[in-house]
Parts: sequence; C-alpha cells; structure tokens
Amino acid sequence: MPRPKKHIFRIQFHNNNRIYELYAHQVSQSEMMGFIEIGQIIFGEHTKILIDPAEEKLKLEFEGVKHTYIPHHSIIRIDEVEASGKNRILDAEGSTVTSFPGSTIMPLKS
Repeated sequence: MPRPKKHIFRIQFHNNNRIYELYAHQVSQSEMMGFIEIGQIIFGEHTKILIDPAEEKLKLEFEGVKHTYIPHHSIIRIDEVEASGKNRILDAEGSTVTSFPGSTIMPLKS
C-alpha cells in the first residue's frame, strides 16, 4: 500500500533584520496565541561533496529543535510546494517587504 505523500511547506519570515526561508513538513496554528508552529524542518541531504554554508548555519541554529514558534507578524508567506529547496537567509535590506509592527492580540469588547 503506498504511503501518503507528506506535505512540504516553504515558510518565509523576518528574524533579526533578515528574511529566513525554511522548508518543513508541518505548519499549524500554535496553541500559544499569536504564533505559527513549524515542525519537521527539512534540510538537504549531504550526498554531494559541496556543502552550502548558509544551509549549514541554519542547520546548526535549528539543531535539536522539534518545533519552532514564529510570531504571526513576522510571517511573510507560507506556500505548499511540490518539492523542498535550499533553506536560506537573505538580507532584508533593500527588500520591499516590511514587517507590520504591533500585536495580533485583539482587545476585549465591553
């Protein structure tokens, strides 16, 4: 019996004036209000002799992390894709995408 195909998501978000692009199998609304939960981050196979230093940096940063929680206001976009690509970090300088400041918590109505 064929195994069901795992979903692959590309997540782009702001972190420390940089734009992170990660590929993962799990993306969901977190139980913590205002956060997106990302799990099973996909890193490239090292079957080649060449190693991408940017992806290695991300692999070290997320080493041992089961799930990471990203604030809603840091998310640029989430896409479901056919295949994973290279995880990367881009400079946000010169980017036309700006993170919207503020909270996603709605005030209580009286």
